Amino acid sequence: MYEGKWVSAVIAAAGQGKRMNLPVNKQYLLLGGKPVLAHTLETFQRCLLIDEIIVVVQAEERSYCMENIVQRYAFDKVAAVIAGGAERQESVYKGLKAVDERCNIIVVHDGARPFATIQDIENSIRQAAVHGAVGIGIPVKDTIKVVDEQKRIVDTPPRSNLWAIQTPQAFSCSLLLEAHEKARKEGFTGTDDTVLVERLGYPVRICMGGDENIKITTKEDLVFGEAILRNRQLKTSQI
Repeated sequence: MYEGKWVSAVIAAAGQGKRMNLPVNKQYLLLGGKPVLAHTLETFQRCLLIDEIIVVVQAEERSYCMENIVQRYAFDKVAAVIAGGAERQESVYKGLKAVDERCNIIVVHDGARPFATIQDIENSIRQAAVHGAVGIGIPVKDTIKVVDEQKRIVDTPPRSNLWAIQTPQAFSCSLLLEAHEKARKEGFTGTDDTVLVERLGYPVRICMGGDENIKITTKEDLVFGEAILRNRQLKTSQI
């Protein structure tokens, strides 16, 4: 708990990883000899502020995930492994509906983002306890161009105002549920959960994430991930 508040985590792991063009979903690909999803859950398991974890997977993968990830690695904070929806937003909503009724703060995280740190999770929880809604991210390093349908540049927004959003994202549980309900009623689909809260007119804070907090989306990301893992292991061995 955090200051008497029950904190639930919803791990969205129902994606199919179509860009990988592999028969195995990206959450179960090995990274340093361990499935990507196991790396992700391990960090949430170790975070003292997390009270329970809801893992959302494809319906046909529930048994596999429970046996080969949750039970194998003894993730006893996992309260349920549930079937997700056709899109990420629907999967998160189902996770929201499955959390403990005591939940005050909810943390949403991508199962294929295995390098978020305990500090990332704790920072988002503390910020959400004060502000109600927070995402983590990093300022963009490249110049961003807005283009039209003919691939012509129509605008160059100031880079100083642009951030690349990551997860975890943390919210008042009731606030995020309200945001999801509104989106479902209006048929709106967003690319993350902060945009749903933004549509309520509620201010969302952002706090600093990290360059290593990548999402495993392509085969190249696995190469980067192995390098990040080796670097972290090296730093740990030198302590």
